[in-house]
Amino acid sequence: MGSHSEDSTLQVKGKAVAPEDPKSRCSDPSCCHSEQAGRSGDSPRAPGPRRRRGAARRGGKGKVSKPSWGLAYLRSGEMKLHCEVEVVSRHLPALGMRNRGKGVRAVLSLCQQTPRSQPRAGARGDRGGPHPTCLLISTLKDKRGTCYELKENIEQFFTKFMDEGKATVRLKEPPVDICLSKANSSSLKSFLSAVRLAHRGCDIEVPLSTFTPVKTSEFEKFKTKMVITSKKDYPLSKNFPYSLEHLQTSYCGLVRFDTRMLCLRNLRKLDLSHNHIKKLPATVGDLIHLQELNLNDNHLESFSVALCQSTLQTSLRSLDLSKNKIKALPVQFCQLRELTDLKLDDNELIRFPFKMGQLTKLRFLSAARNKLPFLPSEFKNLSLEYLDLFGNTFEQPEVLPLIMLQTPLTLLESSAQAVLCNRIPYGSHIIPFHLCQDLDTAKTCVCGRFCLNSFIQGTTTMNLHSVAHTVVLVDNMGGTEAPVISYFCSLACYVNSCDLLK
Repeated sequence: MGSHSEDSTLQVKGKAVAPEDPKSRCSDPSCCHSEQAGRSGDSPRAPGPRRRRGAARRGGKGKVSKPSWGLAYLRSGEMKLHCEVEVVSRHLPALGMRNRGKGVRAVLSLCQQTPRSQPRAGARGDRGGPHPTCLLISTLKDKRGTCYELKENIEQFFTKFMDEGKATVRLKEPPVDICLSKANSSSLKSFLSAVRLAHRGCDIEVPLSTFTPVKTSEFEKFKTKMVITSKKDYPLSKNFPYSLEHLQTSYCGLVRFDTRMLCLRNLRKLDLSHNHIKKLPATVGDLIHLQELNLNDNHLESFSVALCQSTLQTSLRSLDLSKNKIKALPVQFCQLRELTDLKLDDNELIRFPFKMGQLTKLRFLSAARNKLPFLPSEFKNLSLEYLDLFGNTFEQPEVLPLIMLQTPLTLLESSAQAVLCNRIPYGSHIIPFHLCQDLDTAKTCVCGRFCLNSFIQGTTTMNLHSVAHTVVLVDNMGGTEAPVISYFCSLACYVNSCDLLK
């Protein structure tokens, strides 16, 4: 019994199943319990040559009875799921205990029991019809795995977050919840469909796995980090491991985004630096866990509105767009309010989004060597730890303001102010798209009111130390001041702010 070959057997006890050899059994107490699947006499008697020294004996007071299925073989095949698994006992809260709350990498297999006296290749017993299908959970520490019977043994499925690769299977016996996470969503759906069939006692029209210890190579599919730094190493004929959380593909000569990366639902860090990518598809926003995106040294000319309005709004923390050809960022860029680090060096920026002050969590901002003539008025609302605006073409503040006041206000201006001041929801499904753009680009007066086409524009200088703890000098002259543009909705607001403009 020291080695485990294809002739390995299982001893089924109640609902949970474990290998017959005591030395090879899983130490998990949930592997077996007292309930038996049937009478001991129902098990076919094993041939003499296959008897083992440690086998259970029949009858006799105080002796161990042979389980109903006796020694069993499992049909070979492939029905596996790679994911993280946490087996939670529902008895723990009653005992005042808590689970550790962390899953482990595992390989889940569906295995079908066949009596030992029958051939291994898909044989069925003379009695009882199809043989029960079991769920085998194997981990790196326990490659033989723990087996749970499925037929009429599932109390409930929890599949609300299945599209995120998460699900929970609640068993009746033993009373545990099998929590699955970080699975490929399509594979998870197929696997759970097969589990449902096994629970109902139906035949599964797919090959089932063999009961052999899982190879260590199986767990390499759980790779969470992959770094590719040359074109010859880039995978063309096979997909990326679905469990990746960090992917770097630098210096690979990519001219477009590889859509295979969209299948990496657990991706948290994506580095596409030093390539030739010209455009990012909006579907990048479907990477719901993406926190860091590095697009340094590519050929990007824009950052799309669709990306700014995707799930990146709540997930993206760090964005590197340096060394591209970006001239302007959309107003909607400021909806990425979880950003803490933003790099825009060596682009062709002629302006910041004027609602820049909405990035309240931003702490690191670098936009050196661009073509910025001034900063937006809301820039002063930032609270940065590091700021680098060196090498921009900042202009000297205008002495006279630009007056664009309209008297009386147009209907468009009055309506826009009412919508924005009262925070009335709007969208292209309610009003024409060009009006949505006007509302999105509305300017904010120093008094807090909004204005579209009726305003006074003035410029002043601001010491950058008022918004950042560490400031890189703006020019070679040692300056730390930059021009800021401000808007006023009326002459009264402008007069009251004259001290600000001096």
